[in-house]
Amino acid sequence: MMTAATTTSDQHDHDLSHLLRSDGFQDWRREVTAIGGCAAPIHLTGSSRIYDRATGTVLAEREGDILAPCGNRRASVCPACSDRYASDAYHLLRSGMAGGKGVPDTAATHPRLFVTLTAPSFGPVHTRRVTARGLVVPCRCGDKHHRDDPRVGCALAPETHDYVGAVLWQAHSGVLWNRFAIRLRRLVAHALGVRVRNFRDHARLSYAKMAEYQRRGLVHFHAVVRLDGPEGPWTAPPPGITTEALHAAIRDAAHDVSLTVDRPDGTPQTLAWGAQVDIRPIASTTAAALENDHGEITDSALAAYVAKYATKGTGKSEATDRPIRDIAHLDHLDITPHHRRLIETAWELGGREQYEDLNLRRWAHMLGFRGHFLTKSRAYSTTFGAIRGDRRTYRLGETLAALGTPTEPGSVLVVNDWTVVHIGHRNDAEREIALGIAERRREQRRSVPSTGGGGDVRD
Repeated sequence: MMTAATTTSDQHDHDLSHLLRSDGFQDWRREVTAIGGCAAPIHLTGSSRIYDRATGTVLAEREGDILAPCGNRRASVCPACSDRYASDAYHLLRSGMAGGKGVPDTAATHPRLFVTLTAPSFGPVHTRRVTARGLVVPCRCGDKHHRDDPRVGCALAPETHDYVGAVLWQAHSGVLWNRFAIRLRRLVAHALGVRVRNFRDHARLSYAKMAEYQRRGLVHFHAVVRLDGPEGPWTAPPPGITTEALHAAIRDAAHDVSLTVDRPDGTPQTLAWGAQVDIRPIASTTAAALENDHGEITDSALAAYVAKYATKGTGKSEATDRPIRDIAHLDHLDITPHHRRLIETAWELGGREQYEDLNLRRWAHMLGFRGHFLTKSRAYSTTFGAIRGDRRTYRLGETLAALGTPTEPGSVLVVNDWTVVHIGHRNDAEREIALGIAERRREQRRSVPSTGGGGDVRD
């Protein structure tokens, strides 16, 4: 008897065989390889021309159909594009700690701290703790959970767990961070003996912040905080603030800030950071370990760590990396009951007029979190746009070199006229080969010895 699974498998084998034997397979494979094995490429049609600015001569042109990478940062959606995002994030983060990409090397001598701010508790959850000897500590439920136990992070008592409070905290976590940053600036200004309005005449606080989901479905923030002079990393910080003084200011700012919101029944709820606030110094070294023997965090390893987690989805609810258009979609997602309740709560709150400005239904798939995963202050370091612009310039230089012309990238004009035809591969066979190409490229990068410069992000 023919089953649906058998029919699907036969169709896949047929598509794969047809693709491999088709006349255009090598050209298709070459294009997919050129975009790194993107899992959901953008199909474009149109033209591109390179002109000499001085003479108006067309140096190169291309017409027809091309593929462009989707650019999705989530590894669960596109491994190839998430690797590229992680690499860009690495350079953005590390240049703000150790210099480079337009940031002076002297920035590494400024007070720098790695800060982790967590969410408070909204009810006990299943936990897995391991002793220094490697022994698993029993959870409050009495079990010793294994590493991949889906219960870890889920509510011990779902009927009393404060899902409403958790979603409201998540939705306002960005506001809480802004209040923390403002309070921190005021505390540093007070330590310097200057008015807050004149703070930037004496110093500047720069940061890069990354949001990471915990197993319980709530984000915590990792941040690199650096103290500069009034002109940012190009000027020395004021002598009145040491790393120890910055540490104390961050601790106090995290403890001081809060905001109050109304619950659905009108009762007020105070939102604040959790009790766990971790603050550690950053050492300038290319050591492989995240921490050195003194408990300091190394800049290269820290940048790789943050870049890696910037490509993660929403933890155990990773299947919801795409927006939910209808709450009935939850019936088709393989997620834990705990994460399902968070999504349902966000969806229900999003339908209430009092939370209309939060637009929670749009962010229900993110468990109510409405912020960006990686943000930075203006003076911290370079930008994603600048990094991607450098990559385009490099590739343009390669194209000009292949033409055998001495023309530099700055003396040409590139005119693109492309239209989107469709997005994604035609079938699972194409996607399977693309994912194989991406995995081979990842293995090739892993096999290249690290130079300590961080050009690659290890998994």
